[in-house]
Amino acid sequence: SEKLLKLAASVPRDSLVAPGTCFGKFTKSQKFRLSVTALDFLAPYAKYKVWVKPGSEQSFLYGNHVLKSGLGRITENTAQYQGVVVYSMADVPLGFGVAAKSTQECRKVDPLAIVVFHQADVGEYVRNEDTLT
Repeated sequence: SEKLLKLAASVPRDSLVAPGTCFGKFTKSQKFRLSVTALDFLAPYAKYKVWVKPGSEQSFLYGNHVLKSGLGRITENTAQYQGVVVYSMADVPLGFGVAAKSTQECRKVDPLAIVVFHQADVGEYVRNEDTLT
C-alpha cells in the first residue's frame, strides 16, 4: 500500500529488505509455503472454501486439523488435496489448509475423519509472534 511505502522511505536502504507484506517463505526443498499474513489478500478470491462450526474454531486456531464433526459447509466440487480457505460460520477467514477429502467423500466419512489438513491460521500471530515476519 502507499501508506506502507511512505513509512518505508524513512528506513535506510541498507536496512530495508523489501516494503510490503510477506506472503510466505521458500523451504529448503524449494517449495513455497504460504504464511498466514497472506490470508487477508487471498481470502476474497478463494475458489474453494470450508466453513467450520463454532465449537471447532478454537481447535483449528490452535493448529489442529478440521474433523468431519467440525465441518459446517464445504464448497461444491472441491477436489481432494485442493487448497482451501477456512472460514468461521460468520464468514470470518481463519486460515488455510488442504482438503483431505473431496466434497463427495466428506458426505460419507465417519465423524472423526480429517477433512482439512491445517496449514496456517490466525492463531499463529499469538503462537509465533516473535518469529513471524
